[in-house]
Amino acid sequence: MTQSIKVLFVCMGNICRSPMAEGVFKHHVKQARLDAYIASDSAGTHDYHVGDPPDPRALRASERRGYDLSALRGRQVSRGDFDEFDYLLAMDEANLRLLQRLCPSQHAHKLKLLMEFSTSETLHEVPDPYYGGEQSFERVLDMVEHAAQGLLDHLRRGLAG
Repeated sequence: MTQSIKVLFVCMGNICRSPMAEGVFKHHVKQARLDAYIASDSAGTHDYHVGDPPDPRALRASERRGYDLSALRGRQVSRGDFDEFDYLLAMDEANLRLLQRLCPSQHAHKLKLLMEFSTSETLHEVPDPYYGGEQSFERVLDMVEHAAQGLLDHLRRGLAG
């Protein structure tokens, strides 16, 4: 069976939050044995880091929790992403607004904040850890772990129905 659901995680530069969310989500999907049905990717709204690996701090923090981001490379959101993906999940309001400006109206329903799916967090935005220390990256991982589980639960219900 081919993959039936595609999710794109989006932040500004695609080297911190969105690759961390992608790595965490891929891990959850694989553990649930749904990787034949659910695919994911990440991208940035800006072209600052196209082709670059994730930030070393994101790599280290993720690795400590068992998530491998080493193969990921930064890319910018493209027009085709709005056709290709079923969900385009922004890390914060600023990037959601940028996606809304780029998005063809027929795909507007695909745009959401990642934290709308969180199982425990009350914050609705994932803060950018780029200018923070190691603890900022740990906090982002905490948040995206909760959101990834909630997103997977949401998608499971869709696959079952």
